[in-house]
Amino acid sequence: MIDLILASKSKVRKQILDKNNILTTVQPSTVDEEPIKQSLLKERATPELISKNLAELKASRVSQKNFDKLVLGADSVIDLNGELISKPENRGEALNILKKLNGKEHYLISSVCISKNGSMIWNYTDKATLTMKDFNDVDLENYLSKISDEALYSYNVYQIEGEGRNLFLKIEGDEDTIMGLPIKKIKEYLNNYEQN
Repeated sequence: MIDLILASKSKVRKQILDKNNILTTVQPSTVDEEPIKQSLLKERATPELISKNLAELKASRVSQKNFDKLVLGADSVIDLNGELISKPENRGEALNILKKLNGKEHYLISSVCISKNGSMIWNYTDKATLTMKDFNDVDLENYLSKISDEALYSYNVYQIEGEGRNLFLKIEGDEDTIMGLPIKKIKEYLNNYEQN
């Protein structure tokens, strides 16, 4: 059995791994994401590239301290017409993000990376397309009032397996990707890794 370390404090990602019988220990990375995002944005990096870089950095950082273990890093971002939208820091930001996405199509990008001994050995990025219904500000405020702080800061601004589903007109793509972990591809990779 593979001993996998999850370089994330995301309870949702841990739940997805548990549900798929992938044994993991949790060791959140200490990567300060904001300066990295800002630096990459200055270089005109796409949201997808930023997500990939952060997933790799998180995995590799934790992997350096855990010799011969596989470390899984992950990162999810929203891409609205090429603009990077990160997780909200507070409820005011969450409301502004919802207003920005209101009535529009956007992408939810989830990147995962597996590192060993400080180097990436595998990565994968998946994208889902979501189209939000048109709401007035009061509807959006009501939606936010039903969401706990923990859910709000864990799932970007919407919780697809809960209240958040009602925000959308159309959802195209893998639900696990939307929740931050494209588990099918991770399982494929781990199965191949075990066989080699």
